[in-house]
Amino acid sequence: MKKIFPFILVLLLASCGNNSTKPKTDDSSVQAQLQVSLPVFEGDSAYAYVAAQTRFGPRVPGTQAHQACADWLIRRLDEWADTVVIQPFKTRVYNKTIFDGQNIVAIFNPKATKRIVLASHWDSRPFADHDPVEANRRKPIDGANDGASGVGVLMELARLLRQQPPGSGIGVDIVLFDLEDYGPHADERFNGDENFWALGSQYWSRNPHLPGYKANFGILLDMVGAPQAVFPREYFSQLYASWVVDKVWRTAQNAGYDAYFSNQAGLPISDDHVPVNQIAGIPMINIIHQDQNSSNGTFYEHWHTLNDNLSQIDPNTLKVVGDVLLKVIFDMR
Repeated sequence: MKKIFPFILVLLLASCGNNSTKPKTDDSSVQAQLQVSLPVFEGDSAYAYVAAQTRFGPRVPGTQAHQACADWLIRRLDEWADTVVIQPFKTRVYNKTIFDGQNIVAIFNPKATKRIVLASHWDSRPFADHDPVEANRRKPIDGANDGASGVGVLMELARLLRQQPPGSGIGVDIVLFDLEDYGPHADERFNGDENFWALGSQYWSRNPHLPGYKANFGILLDMVGAPQAVFPREYFSQLYASWVVDKVWRTAQNAGYDAYFSNQAGLPISDDHVPVNQIAGIPMINIIHQDQNSSNGTFYEHWHTLNDNLSQIDPNTLKVVGDVLLKVIFDMR
């Protein structure tokens, strides 16, 4: 994952971060939540779904592990969702190789017109290009946090939505994007390379799983499993969908999760939510762990290294993120 845009853009946050227009919604969230019996998000269950993904090994497109994980994801989601749509596509990566990808879409309550789309990427990085050991920098990573953590949260949400749907008027679409993380190796970067990230998201944004598909808003999860993770208000989320950021962060803070959901301005990250905003026209935000004090200066310490493995995943962090999403979903009524 991902390209970070020049730091100067962050300085524009105060002046252009509120350009999005909030639609008319009833946002008396605290009282509504108290009247609704929410399902309990189980952090240990989400952790088990993260572990299941990593057991396949690095989920690099074109490998047996990648296909085996896809088959598992589809089987599990098919147990819970009303409909599962497999969206195959072909795409060219940065080195001109053609890959077959597949986005996986789990649809809950397909007849509802009020919809939220929740997303994460399920592939993993083919290169540990930020590993502290130079000999490791061409090896694929487990991607326990970078990819599998968001998917684990969404799998647990899917299980809970099967048990307790949020209401007849609310629909949820879980989209697992493929080929998010096959961008150039750090040694091969060049200007304009942001188009080689988020390839599955770019395809879905131009070719949604249903013709004319629209959602009220969307939430992307990326690197949401590390201990004591901090999620600032990512720049493009604020630029394109500030009202969604406000809704989600207010929900988190009302639940007592201020230590995780920070009101600090985040860096601009070219991630799956950018094409969803720019191409599909759906306001989508990114809940993403950023740490400017890390050795890479942007993301959590083990980003794009071999150390991004299951030992870095904390069920408590998964629970916090999942709990916030549940509250947001059930507050859509």
